[in-house]
Amino acid sequence: MPEGDSVLQLSRRLQFMAGREVTGCSVRVPQHATVNLTGTICERVWPYGKHLFMQFDQTIVHTHLKMEGTWAIHYAGDRWRKPGHSARIVLQLSHSPRDIELVGHWLGFVDIFDADQYFSRIAHLGPDILDPDWDREETVRRLRARPERSIGTALLDQKIVAGIGNEYRAEICFLAGVHPATPVAEVDVEQVVDIGKRIMWANRNSPIRVTTGVRRAGETTYVFGRNRKRCRRCGTIIQKDSLGGVDRGGDEGELERIIWFCPHCQPL
Repeated sequence: MPEGDSVLQLSRRLQFMAGREVTGCSVRVPQHATVNLTGTICERVWPYGKHLFMQFDQTIVHTHLKMEGTWAIHYAGDRWRKPGHSARIVLQLSHSPRDIELVGHWLGFVDIFDADQYFSRIAHLGPDILDPDWDREETVRRLRARPERSIGTALLDQKIVAGIGNEYRAEICFLAGVHPATPVAEVDVEQVVDIGKRIMWANRNSPIRVTTGVRRAGETTYVFGRNRKRCRRCGTIIQKDSLGGVDRGGDEGELERIIWFCPHCQPL
């Protein structure tokens, strides 16, 4: 599932939409199938955590990629590289000499609503960790609200802080020296959120996510995806387990997420 930095970079790639007129529209989601944005102007495109928003006149299109979603950009009339049945939204935008076609494939979540509803629609989300005006104190307060909860579960809860996903969760816990199952009450919460902000901010413009400072293939993470490999710090074998996690950015279900950790550097 893309994390906050991936959605931020996606929104940057879509900035060309601003100011363009929608010349064709097809929304292939049952509850919004009658929506037609043709003739509207794209006002802006922006991210919030793992969520992407596009505003057309006074209408907002809200999408979440979830596990498989992508946005494809090509000229209208060109053959799609992905199957037609995977398209959830097709937007055609004015461009010379040929219009541009933007296709949202396999989007995990699609909602369309009036722009006046925007703040109420995102009210359940925590502060966006990649917002330049990120509210650190509010994030710390929300984390501490349930001291019995594991830090690994809390970091994935988008109601606490928006944008952190499984890869960053694993790397944050390693860098903080805490096992993901450690209760929040036993964790230096300020240190954890500061590490999260630092490594995600450092990667916000990079196509390659790096937390070790080494960009070579296979050396970009400390524990994420490194089951049964040696810890880069102490040489202990990295272990993999599961931990109940929550991602409440439009998904209200409890999720079982894989965790990676070093038993020596992150004792439980």
